[in-house]
Order: sequence, then structure tokens, then C-alpha cells
Amino acid sequence: MDLKGQAFGASRWLRTNSEHYLLLDAQARVAAAQGRPGPPRPRGAKEVFWLRVFAPTYRRLPWKVRSALIQAMPGSHRQTWTPPTQRRSPAI
Repeated sequence: MDLKGQAFGASRWLRTNSEHYLLLDAQARVAAAQGRPGPPRPRGAKEVFWLRVFAPTYRRLPWKVRSALIQAMPGSHRQTWTPPTQRRSPAI
């Protein structure tokens, strides 16, 4: 795998993990607000880091900082759609 492939692999890993743990954090906060049981408590160093360090830190970042971080990473969010080609109407 070349360096570009490794960058996409690392960013995909980061995106997948961050989405998963941000979702778990949101579910826990909604459950607590509703007085309901939330997801299971974090087990292991990996889950503790993502749920006790990453999620609260990410939540507290201003939107401009979050947006700049997201835009700086490689990935599909940077792809743009090509403009459609203009069809010429047939001459009458």
C-alpha cells in the first residue's frame, strides 16, 4: 500500500472510531436526560479513551475548529461532483 492509501486507511479508521464512540456518547447523554439506562460502561483503555477523553473534548471544540480539522483530513468528504455537461438543443 502506498502512502496515499495509508493516509486514507488511517483517516477511515479515525472516522469510523470517532463516529462510533460519538454515537455511544450521544446515546448515553440522551438516556441520562430521559432517566433511562444507557449503553454499557466503557471497558478497557481503548473505550475509556474514546468515551472519557475524545468525545467530551470533541464536543467542546468550537464548530470552526471541528470543521477545519475535518477539512484537513483526506477522505470522501473532499470529493466534488463534476458539473453536468450542457446539452445543446437540436437546431430546428
